[in-house]
Amino acid sequence: MTDAEIQDFVTRFAAAWAARDGKAFLDLWHPEGLLHTPMVGRTIKGSELDRLLQVQIAAAPDFVWQLLDWTSRGDVLIVEWQTTRIVNGQRFSWRGVDKFRLKAGKIIEEVVYCDTAPLRALRTGETLEPVTKF
Repeated sequence: MTDAEIQDFVTRFAAAWAARDGKAFLDLWHPEGLLHTPMVGRTIKGSELDRLLQVQIAAAPDFVWQLLDWTSRGDVLIVEWQTTRIVNGQRFSWRGVDKFRLKAGKIIEEVVYCDTAPLRALRTGETLEPVTKF
C-alpha cells in the first residue's frame, strides 16, 4: 500500500470508531480477517465485528476511542490509541496498540496489545498497585 492509501485506511478506521459504525468496520476487513484481543476470550472473525461493537456499546455507552499515533512498514500498520469513559463519576482511560496486517487494503489480522490490569481492578474494585516500588 502507498503512504496515501495507509493514511486513508487510518482515517477510515478512526472514523469508524468515532461513529461506532459496524458497517464501516466491516468495510475495512478482509473476509478471512481475524482479530486477536485480550478483551475477549477467543479469536474474533472479521464478520463478527458488528456484533462485538454492539456488545461494547451496551457495556460502555460512553466509551470514546481516540487515535494517538500510527506508523507502517509494508503491509504492517501499528496504531496507538486511548479509550476513555466515565466510571462511578470519574474519568477512566487506558491505552493500547493495535498491529494490523493488511491484504489488498483490508485487515487480514489485527492483534490488540493493552494492559488489562486496570480494567480487571476496576471490575473487582481492587486498588491497582505498582509492580515495582521505586
